[in-house]
Amino acid sequence: MSTRVFLGPTLGHADARAILPRADLRPPAALGDVHRGVRDGCRLLVLVDGYFEHVPAVWHKEILFALSEGVRVVGAASMGALRAAELHPYGMTGVGGVFARFRDGTLDGDDEVAVAHEDEEHGFRAVSEPMVNVRAALETAEAEQRIGPAAAAGIVAVGTSMYYPERTWESLLRAAATEVRETELAGLRAFLAERKPDLKRDDAVQALRACQASRLPDPVPAPDFVRTNAWECFLAAQGEP
Repeated sequence: MSTRVFLGPTLGHADARAILPRADLRPPAALGDVHRGVRDGCRLLVLVDGYFEHVPAVWHKEILFALSEGVRVVGAASMGALRAAELHPYGMTGVGGVFARFRDGTLDGDDEVAVAHEDEEHGFRAVSEPMVNVRAALETAEAEQRIGPAAAAGIVAVGTSMYYPERTWESLLRAAATEVRETELAGLRAFLAERKPDLKRDDAVQALRACQASRLPDPVPAPDFVRTNAWECFLAAQGEP
């Protein structure tokens, strides 16, 4: 089965190659990339990272087209988790905790997974912190009694108020200093010095390992694909008759 994986800041290509050595690893997906994967003969498409904001994002309709063609589409961790939460009733497969939180309505904002990152030449290195990772770190720190629930809630409130490219642990803790006692922040700093939970990376690894071991759950049947005027315009923009 030919497999194509769209990855960027969530998981490095070298790490992905160690799990799926034969996969076709691509940069974050943009509008048209899923459709192009179908036309290239891929039978499994794994969407982890995707462009947005300044680059048109992967369109739901092209994923529905892939599903209607019998292509397995798996989403996890970042853009993939968002699209899987929206399209799992139509046959897309979601993997991991980020997907589950969006599917169940615990999370509902795209900003939760958004990060600023460098370009392909620099390995798409993330230069900001996604809120899902902030939440995961705070949940673990609170469970280990390194920080109290009120302080954790205060830091979450500060984090969600920040513009995603400006959200780093350093900027977050600095901004939270006016809302949270220094003793609480010191406990969190000590926790973060030991480890920084990365829910997005964990989910990406889980998805790739599930693909490698063929342990994906059976998807629901894909609905009939309807060719709309918008779809015909999309095909024309892709250079298809």
